[in-house]
Amino acid sequence: MAAMASPAAAEPTHAIAMQGDPAMAADFTHLPYANPDAPQGGTMRYGVFGTFDNLNPVIVRGALTTARGLWFDKQFGNLVFEPLMQRSMDEPFTMYGLLAKTVETDDARSFVEFQLNPEATFSDGKPVRPEDVLFTVEMLREHGRPMYANWLRPAVKIEKVGEYGVRFSFDDTADRETPMLISGLPVLPEHAFDRDTFEQTTLEPVIGSGPYVIDTVEPGQRIVYRKNPDYWGKDLPVKQGFDNYETIAIEYFRDANAQFEAFKKGLSHIYIEGDPNHWRTAYDFPAVTRGDVVLESFTSGAPSNMLGFVFNTRRDVFADRAVRQGLSMLFDFEWANHNLFYDAYARTGSFFQNSELSSFGRPASAEERTLLADHADAVDQEVLDGSYAPMQTDGSGSDRKALQAAVSALRDAGYQFEGRSLIGPDGKPLAFEILVQSSEQERIALAYKRSLDRVGIQATIRQVDDAQYQARKNAYDYDMILATYSASLSPGAEQVYRWGSVSRDLPGTFNYAGAADPALDTMIGEIVAARSREDFVTAVRAYDRLLISGYYVLPLFHLPEQWLARWKFIQHPEMTPLYGYQLPAFWRDPASVE
Repeated sequence: MAAMASPAAAEPTHAIAMQGDPAMAADFTHLPYANPDAPQGGTMRYGVFGTFDNLNPVIVRGALTTARGLWFDKQFGNLVFEPLMQRSMDEPFTMYGLLAKTVETDDARSFVEFQLNPEATFSDGKPVRPEDVLFTVEMLREHGRPMYANWLRPAVKIEKVGEYGVRFSFDDTADRETPMLISGLPVLPEHAFDRDTFEQTTLEPVIGSGPYVIDTVEPGQRIVYRKNPDYWGKDLPVKQGFDNYETIAIEYFRDANAQFEAFKKGLSHIYIEGDPNHWRTAYDFPAVTRGDVVLESFTSGAPSNMLGFVFNTRRDVFADRAVRQGLSMLFDFEWANHNLFYDAYARTGSFFQNSELSSFGRPASAEERTLLADHADAVDQEVLDGSYAPMQTDGSGSDRKALQAAVSALRDAGYQFEGRSLIGPDGKPLAFEILVQSSEQERIALAYKRSLDRVGIQATIRQVDDAQYQARKNAYDYDMILATYSASLSPGAEQVYRWGSVSRDLPGTFNYAGAADPALDTMIGEIVAARSREDFVTAVRAYDRLLISGYYVLPLFHLPEQWLARWKFIQHPEMTPLYGYQLPAFWRDPASVE
């Protein structure tokens, strides 16, 4: 392909990257992981666990019960609403034009200007205008989920430029990621929403500019999307090989077993598997034997998600980092992996495991040490020199060596045995509650409790219903929870609401641990300010070392690959992109069309 000008130049371009240049030149014809000749037609049926009672996907109210697929759905894509620019899943963080035909910014990224595609229309045929972008920004700031307000916070001036342009001018709190985040904003039709009722949930079908319209709504049970034959963007390069079904039906199940049984009967066509026990034992039904259901494993270049027990440092029992370190040594991964999970998992030791961003097993570079120089007390020496690893056991379930090491660490933190209990400097037993929301989480918690009991730590496990769990999680009303932190090759401003001091006391953020460390704040700033990929990787690795050394999370385990079961008439491109398989690029064999 032809050489490209840097997207940092103050001139309109087709794409923008977080660092460096976009991989695809302006004349690209399709994204590399999509099949531009994919057959069209037929029905895709998905099965999901849960319920829904809301069709406005951007508001705070109803955020947890919004119908899947409308917008910002990592599995099913953006069926109804579209962003200004489309992210490529084969690059760490690059956005290509969608509703916006071009993007312009300067080297300092002090502004970003989008020129809308003159052909862009909503599903009712009305054009997508700069006024719709301005309306969307207003609604997101007033009624949107907190992440949107955070993305838009640096934008001190937003104005229409010419017939199709919208320009965002930033204050000095903006960083290199700010234009990227704004390019990922949806555009809502001003004419189809009422400002006075925007923040209220709705079950009235909404209008967007995306490839599908809402066809059927059965609250809590089923939503059906029908392809818009007049979809404005069907010829765009970023849409080639996507949106291949005539109809997409998403069925909701309150029970995971019912969801799987529906898949076995062909009532849904894809089953995303994350349970190694289920993967090893449940796929012996006739459709698999006949070859009608295909089992596949995929690998990706993206970091593994961090699943772990989260210490709520807002609670006195977990305020001391040394205590958290000692408690982190007491999960017997080897025993649990063998006895509970068929040895399917790998132990997690980093928040960016299995990627170039991970510090695990790597000595800190000179550049990392420079970044961390003012925060030497916040990084363990073994984490700095690359020798750190989570506690390993002999797998017996009672490895005395590992138990003694944990007790020794807790004694160093001021705990002593009195009878069969560990008593702290305050005279209270070391005791806490683990809050869980499912039987699977309870099983993992029981495995942890098994080791805690052996050393006189009083752990109780409480399982609550989904509504109570969400309420307690949003209010940080727990000692310990099990949580998963999604990982990507482009961590950025979202880290503020996971680990930043500003989010410690804000309800409903992802700062489950209550982290409030100036070292983490500084490193998040370094991450979002990095201009080259090399500086970015350096900053993320330094950040990873701080998170590991803080013992905010007891890391558990991850699957080394992605598992998917599909009926064989659902097919996909040969190439698996950097972030793993992409369901929106799958299609249905024309011979099987209903």
